[in-house]
Amino acid sequence: MKSILHFLLILCLLGPGALRAEESQLPRATPESQGVSSKAIQDYIQTADREVNSMHSFMLVRHGKVVAEAWWAPESAEKPHILWSLSKSFTSTAVGFAVAEGKLSIDDPVLKFFPDDAPENPSANLKAMRVRDLLTMNTGHQDELNWREQADWAKAFLAHPVPHKPGTHFRYNTPATYMLSAIVQKVTGQTVLDYLTPRLFEPLGIEKPVWETSPQGISIGGYGLYLRTEDIAKFGQLYLQKGMWNGEQLIPKAWIDMATSKQVSNGSSLESDWDQGYGFQFWRCRHGAFRGDGKDGQFCIVLPEQDAVVAITAHTGNMQAELNVVWDKLLPAFGDQALADDPKAREALEKTIAELKSSR
Repeated sequence: MKSILHFLLILCLLGPGALRAEESQLPRATPESQGVSSKAIQDYIQTADREVNSMHSFMLVRHGKVVAEAWWAPESAEKPHILWSLSKSFTSTAVGFAVAEGKLSIDDPVLKFFPDDAPENPSANLKAMRVRDLLTMNTGHQDELNWREQADWAKAFLAHPVPHKPGTHFRYNTPATYMLSAIVQKVTGQTVLDYLTPRLFEPLGIEKPVWETSPQGISIGGYGLYLRTEDIAKFGQLYLQKGMWNGEQLIPKAWIDMATSKQVSNGSSLESDWDQGYGFQFWRCRHGAFRGDGKDGQFCIVLPEQDAVVAITAHTGNMQAELNVVWDKLLPAFGDQALADDPKAREALEKTIAELKSSR
């Protein structure tokens, strides 16, 4: 009884927001209890600190529990971080919700949504472009539009030459993601940010996300979203759980399967994580994984075979090297069974993490 009264007193002093914040967090556990050694995680952090210039944050989730989290000063757990193109995976998720609600089909032609913005004589390839082609970066463009110099981004996109048949030519294309955002806004009457808030952000306990907009007031879609590291981890965990969250199916499993599977080929190198195929604004990785990623090293890596999620923010010019540290140091560390408790190794890991917060 005394402990309950003590808890209620603390809650009254801190206010109801404290309870909500606690409830919205992913559960925590020791690494060993989830089959990962603290020593291996320490090795990963020290290697990343040494070889990735520069790391900002890292969170590892195993079996749905956070087993390690680290921030390099001046970053912190509560500080939102720019996601750059990792934003694209959230835009894709908005499309998934809209499809599930019957507001559009991925086989709808893009021009259907922009009758007033189309060129006077649209090409056959532009007429053939579908929502699916926007999702898979197969719009048929040869060059990416320099849209930021345009007065109206959607109109400029539709006026841009489409020399290839849509669906046949992979070309990474941030304006294509903007068009997905614009389409969601057309069919829902809300920005992607507002549309996702009750469907994704609030159920996951993602508080006050910020998403930059175009001059037309449309969420940029391809970048511009700011979230905390744990928010990225929650998003990855939702996809790992095939759209299920707290017993509720937020996104249809069929959409998750499509979005994260190889929809198009984008290369043939066995050594590159950018040549393993592309889904609906998600990249396939080596080792059976998939990810959302953004410029300078923002990653949401989902490893279904290991039942794990890795969230990373950084500012690096070598994103492949950043991923390689994950594959080299973390991938071998996942065990099938819980490990014996190792307080000494865990203390060493915690010391390493504490030093990151004060080393810069």
